Amino acid sequence: MGVKGGLHTTGAKWFMIESQRHSYHLVDPSPWPISGSLGALATTVGGVMYMHSFQGGATLLSLGLIFLLYTMFVWWRDVLRESTLEGHHTKAVQLGPRYGSILFIVSEVMFLFAFFWASSHSSLAPTVEIGGIWPPKGIGVLDPWEIPLLNTPILPSSGAAVTWAHHAILAGKEKRAVYALVATVSLALVSTGFQGMEYYQAPSTISDSIYGSTFFLATGFHGFHVIIGTLFLIVCGIRQYLGHLTKKHHVGFEAAAWYWHFVDVVRLFPFVSIYWWGGI
Repeated sequence: MGVKGGLHTTGAKWFMIESQRHSYHLVDPSPWPISGSLGALATTVGGVMYMHSFQGGATLLSLGLIFLLYTMFVWWRDVLRESTLEGHHTKAVQLGPRYGSILFIVSEVMFLFAFFWASSHSSLAPTVEIGGIWPPKGIGVLDPWEIPLLNTPILPSSGAAVTWAHHAILAGKEKRAVYALVATVSLALVSTGFQGMEYYQAPSTISDSIYGSTFFLATGFHGFHVIIGTLFLIVCGIRQYLGHLTKKHHVGFEAAAWYWHFVDVVRLFPFVSIYWWGGI
């Protein structure tokens, strides 16, 4: 086992790296793309079967989800090894994940915008089927000045904490970055808890007219994004604690921070358009 430039690898691997005349990473053959495709196929078919009450649908759906989650874990594990231990993620290679993260966030903006647009469309021109008024007649709404107002500044505050973590990483202050990520995740968990309280106290359900459908889809998908971002930040916190993230190599954290800023800014839109204006 040879050691050179802080990287641990075999002599054959070093010969391959040193003979490479470009700064790009040509990945080794991997079984994870095909396994991920099979897992997604099983999840989709199983979901359709389960929704139509076919026998075995729930089993196929569960197996597909387990297979998909396992593929995600081992694939990301390999990416972390390539970047952290093998040093394949040069500056040129890091551009790909950065651009991919930006495009993914843009697609998520469009995804959530569709639900806000549906709510605005239904409230600006309420049909006769719902009484020509918004909220529809007989539908109870949450008071925006209680839990929704209390929950709204929490996510922007967590965005400030994740920015603190980013500056700490750039300054080489590892412990401070860990503390900042712990603060970010703690605020995220508080926000998710308040979201659960909102749903528990909500006087309507997702089945109550177009109001319930748009309200729970928009706020629910945003809450789901908060949960995904929280898991993303927890992984970054663990990696920071283990010393994986450095001043020049922290693309995974940057992607998590960008995603989290998207999540905390989006929180302002449902409060104004759905909780407050949409509930007047």
